[in-house]
Amino acid sequence: MRDDRCHNRQGSSSWSRLKRGTQSQAVGKSKGGWTTKTLALTDALGNLVRFELLPGNRYDTIGVEPLIHGIDFGGLLADKAFDCNWIIDELNERGAMICISQRPQRLEPVEIDLEVYKWRHPIENFFCKLKEFKRIAMRSDKTDDSFCAMIYAVAAIINGR
Repeated sequence: MRDDRCHNRQGSSSWSRLKRGTQSQAVGKSKGGWTTKTLALTDALGNLVRFELLPGNRYDTIGVEPLIHGIDFGGLLADKAFDCNWIIDELNERGAMICISQRPQRLEPVEIDLEVYKWRHPIENFFCKLKEFKRIAMRSDKTDDSFCAMIYAVAAIINGR
């Protein structure tokens, strides 16, 4: 008996369901090899609110919209990777304070409060605590679902400390 999965590789819906690899596993090739980016939204105390996984070869700004959708907040503290016009426009529409470090090539720099920008350290501390767990730091989980579950579990442990 002939196995259609092996012989009809193009256009077959049964083959595409059984296809393996990294298509939807948030793994992408970057300078350092196969990596995953974790974008996180935390509260003022550094507790995880929401996160998004992206392949390592994608821009950080792609994951911002799902992070901030449906959440009310008074301001956003972010680094240079999130310096783009549509994010700033979105924050202006919401009336949120903008505290995003500017890229040097920005034509119209946005004024930021440097004292407020210093309070970005809770998110950096959250990532340091997250990466204390080897399974997170090395992305030991093959699928996004198991990796997300591990991030939630570790975030719960961090909040419990």
